[in-house]
Amino acid sequence: MHCPKDRIVELVDSQLEGQLPTKRCPSCEGHWIPPEEYAAWKANFPEVGRISALIDRILDAECAVAPLDAKAALCPDCSCFLARSKVSTRTPFYLERCPNCKGIWCDRGEWEVLTQLGLTTAIDHCFSPEWQTCTREREQLSQERRATVEKLGPELATQIFQLAEVLEKHPNGDFGVAYLMRRFDK
Repeated sequence: MHCPKDRIVELVDSQLEGQLPTKRCPSCEGHWIPPEEYAAWKANFPEVGRISALIDRILDAECAVAPLDAKAALCPDCSCFLARSKVSTRTPFYLERCPNCKGIWCDRGEWEVLTQLGLTTAIDHCFSPEWQTCTREREQLSQERRATVEKLGPELATQIFQLAEVLEKHPNGDFGVAYLMRRFDK
């Protein structure tokens, strides 16, 4: 079995933290997690929470991106191209999984980041359409908030965010929003 990123390097038996058996590349230090090993390991843990709560937790996390993260990879078991899923952090990286056999590839250091983020048992969720949609929505909201702070300054932006929360919760909050829009519609 060869490394998905460097097809000439033979993978060796290894283990990730938590006693998860893997195949490791001695060259790039990535790990191939066979689907049956992952399923057996994951069965020892409780189900993860809501996807939106997981995404909220990871939006501002920092991580170092592995040098080969952007390189396309082939499944060492069935030779399919590995599907990629963006793990949304301040410095995003891509988790890879075989769409055919469901084996998982973690570039060097990615398992440790997944552990820190509490995502090791949520890898299946990372490849779901719900995850991708929710991630894009949260990233857009985060960018919008940063732009608001940049344009209005932190003090006024905080007031705007607080007013938005109050109006969202108020039964007639839409009236307040309409009033503000009319004031600026000239």
